[in-house]
Parts: sequence; structure tokens; C-alpha cells
Amino acid sequence: MSVGIHIHHAVKKYGNLTVIPDLSVDIQNGELFTLLGPSGCGKTTLLRMIAGFNSIEGGDFFFDEKRINDIDPGKRNIGMVFQNYAIFPHLSVRKNVAFGLKNRKLPKATIQKETQDFLKLVKIEEYADRMPERLSGGQQQRVALARALVIRPDVLLMDEPLSNLDAKLRVEMRTVIKNIQRDVGITTVYVTHDQEEAMAISDRIAVMNSGQIQHIGMPKDIYQRPANLFVATFIGKSNVLEGDLKREEDGWVVTFENGYRVLAHTVDPNLAQEGTVLISIRPEELLLHAAGKEGEGIRARIDDSVFLGLNTHYFVTLETGEKAEIIQESQIDSILPPGSEIWLTVNVDKFNVFGKEDQKSMMRGIRNQMEAVSK
Repeated sequence: MSVGIHIHHAVKKYGNLTVIPDLSVDIQNGELFTLLGPSGCGKTTLLRMIAGFNSIEGGDFFFDEKRINDIDPGKRNIGMVFQNYAIFPHLSVRKNVAFGLKNRKLPKATIQKETQDFLKLVKIEEYADRMPERLSGGQQQRVALARALVIRPDVLLMDEPLSNLDAKLRVEMRTVIKNIQRDVGITTVYVTHDQEEAMAISDRIAVMNSGQIQHIGMPKDIYQRPANLFVATFIGKSNVLEGDLKREEDGWVVTFENGYRVLAHTVDPNLAQEGTVLISIRPEELLLHAAGKEGEGIRARIDDSVFLGLNTHYFVTLETGEKAEIIQESQIDSILPPGSEIWLTVNVDKFNVFGKEDQKSMMRGIRNQMEAVSK
């Protein structure tokens, strides 16, 4: 049976160092919820607090209505999948998967049936009698996943489970994890520093920095309308340019440093403040032109390019001296060489504007579910 996880004002300290100062989050029953952030942001620390492996210096942790702060880790009914798989090298695949069931002293027939069912679920039944040393990394991770799920835990906790796999296998395994999690319907908390991985598998993401949650939301909401500049620059790539925001007769207008002006119709008038702002423009939101006119774009020079098949990445220096990256669908005939002069315009529907001092978003359509967290 799956449960919701409710964390109210969590505090984690190591001596005089406070790693998590005051964190609250509600994780819904049955969802795949990802803790995403840079190394040292506190995501694994929080996961281990949920598991009971780390002490809790403040706040309350609940599985549904049951407070778990003082419950032994072995009695929280959790499954865990680690970065290094942590499967037993001296046991076969079948015996690894059956290990937790045997510890619970279930009937032999039940252990055999449940083990076989979960070997099939993760598609490793043909390797049931192999030893771990004869498995690939992806197969070992499937064993770890089956072993965690076979005990039918209330919560599945996954700590950087794909980081030891090669790039192609990571993509394959994240699809496997997503599909199995949906089939089983278990509440899953997933820790990663890989933004693409988080976007691909998550129902919702909590972006963390310095022990605090910056934004909670669906992947598309966090990517398209980040709550602050940290989220904008951590999730995917983003060019950050300086400009000026002003209320004019036609509405809010952003003026870039070279004088290029665009109507910022997506700015929220309740959040907008006139003055110097930071403009976040993703590489695919900068539109490249061979020619342009003063005031109708930003002149730039190509410094370098990288051809990646479907897309070509251009690295440019703007006439203001600022650097930027552009992603453009590859052309069939040519790639613009270094030194080429180009003009850039922006997709006015998609760029984001942030206050220069507080770095908070001024945009319409921000969906930050931190506001809905129980206090």
C-alpha cells in the first residue's frame, strides 16, 4: 500500500553546520517526485531523513497521518535503490530478489511466487540463476529495483540510481523506472543532479539549493516559467542578459543594452517593477537571422559552432560584449563559420524576466506549488 509523505519544517544539522534550515514539502500518494539540485544542496540528506538513516534535528515527517520521526528504519516499510546497486555478490539474481521476503519469514510458496512475479516485472526472469558478476550494469540495476519492490513497500526511495551507467543505458533505464513505477503505483522519491533525467521521469520536481526548495512543479512548469533565476539557470541552459523594464503606453517593454525593444506581454503587472532586470532566454528561444536593422534585433558574431545532428549549437558574442548560445535546427547545406556576423531576435512568448536584486520572476503563469505545502 502506497502512502503520501508530508514533511513539515524539517531541520538537519551536523554539529554547528545547518544543512537544511527549514524545509516543508508534501509528496502525493503514488507520484514519482524528484529532488533535483547541485551537489551539496541537501537532496540526499533529505532522502536519508525520510529513510531514517539520518537523524532529524527539527520538524515532523509523516507517512499519511503516521509520524515516523522516531520509527526505526527497518519498520518504516520502505524500499531503497542505491547508486552502487548494493546487491549481494554471493547470491544469484533470484536469491537477491527473494532476500527481503525471506527476512520477513513468509511461506516458501509465497516467496517463490512473489520473486518470480517481480523478476518478470523488471524483465530479468531469464537471468534468475545468474550471479551478479555476469550481469551488465543495467541488469544489476533491474535486480536492485526488483528487490526493493518485491517487499511491497509503502515508499520507494532512489538515490542517484543511474549515475554509474553509460549515457545510452541511462536513457533506457529511466524509461524502465518510469514505466514500472506507474505500473506499481508506488510513491517514489527520486534523487538526481541530472536535469534531463528529472524532466524525463518525474510527475513533479522540487529544485533544491543550499538546503531549501526553490520551486516545486511539473517539469514543463519549472522549465517554462521558473520561479527565480537559480531555477532558470539550473534547469536546462539559459542565456542571461541585462536590460531595462518599463511601463509604456502599449504595455510593459523590455529594452536590451543595445537598444533592441520588445513588448513583454507575458510580464505579470502585479509582479513587474520598472528598472534594470535580468532576462533569461534559452538557446532555442534566440532566433538567428543573416541580416537585420538597428533597433530590430541584436547584432552578434559567431565564435564557434558544434554540429549535433538534428541541431547545431552556435556560441556567439553580442555587440554588447555579452556571450550567448543559440540552438538552431541544422541546415542541410551549411553551418555558419566563426567570424560570421548575424542578428538575433527573441521569442517574446517564452523569455523570462527577473528582478536584478531579488532575482525573482516577474512573469505570468508561474506555478510554484511550494505555496500549497502544509504549514
